[in-house]
Amino acid sequence: MDWTVYPIITYLTTALLAGGMLLTALKKQPLLRNILLIAGVLTMSVFTAGLWIELGRPPMRTLAETRLWYSVFLAFTGLILFYRWKMPWMLYYSMGMTLLFLFINLGSPDTYDETLMPALQSPWFVPHVIVYIIGYALLAASSLMGLHGLWTVYNRKSPAKILEHADNVVYIGFAFLTFGLLFGALWAKEAWGHYWTWDPKETWAFLTWFMYLIYIHIRYKNPKKHLWALWTLTLAFVILLITWFGVNYLPTAANSVHTYTS
Repeated sequence: MDWTVYPIITYLTTALLAGGMLLTALKKQPLLRNILLIAGVLTMSVFTAGLWIELGRPPMRTLAETRLWYSVFLAFTGLILFYRWKMPWMLYYSMGMTLLFLFINLGSPDTYDETLMPALQSPWFVPHVIVYIIGYALLAASSLMGLHGLWTVYNRKSPAKILEHADNVVYIGFAFLTFGLLFGALWAKEAWGHYWTWDPKETWAFLTWFMYLIYIHIRYKNPKKHLWALWTLTLAFVILLITWFGVNYLPTAANSVHTYTS
């Protein structure tokens, strides 16, 4: 299975997820809804696994490939949170973002087959990328909770319950970010001889990690300061997006050891 069938996968996934979201909105046929949503996620997952086999390497080399992984994990995250807390808006957001990334790949595939450079031929490559993408998917979900919480506050309602849900998601996402930093450091030591070089990507990754640590600290020390927590959560996700996409466009990225992601 290769990129030539990707358009078919995208349209099939879109039909399945759109059908599942429509039934969710109509509150009808929950069994069929579940079948459609799960089938949509599995369709992407099977394609990703097939692509890995076809390429003979982990499909994590280009931005298009990381967007594909992000789509898979974001969809899984949306399903889990929907079934756990019965929040339809979280399902719509997660699946909507999933389809957005799939169609971005359709328009700008960047899918040329590249062999892995020696630095990427490391046992740390796959776990480093995977844990980061899972963490990003979870923290994207928490960002929506943050925005929903701000809307709640400005409508003179309490966001306490929303923040409790956001806390649980952030804790798990933060753990994945932490493992991502650790795996990256071990990988860097193996590939370049240093655990940390203050590369632009490393610096922004650390800043992202630190922002979510600030959020956790605020929630622990000042649990009643809801606005502080909500704005910190929102800002943290903006920095996360800069880390993932924006750093590649900075002048300093020209000398980055992470330019293989562009």
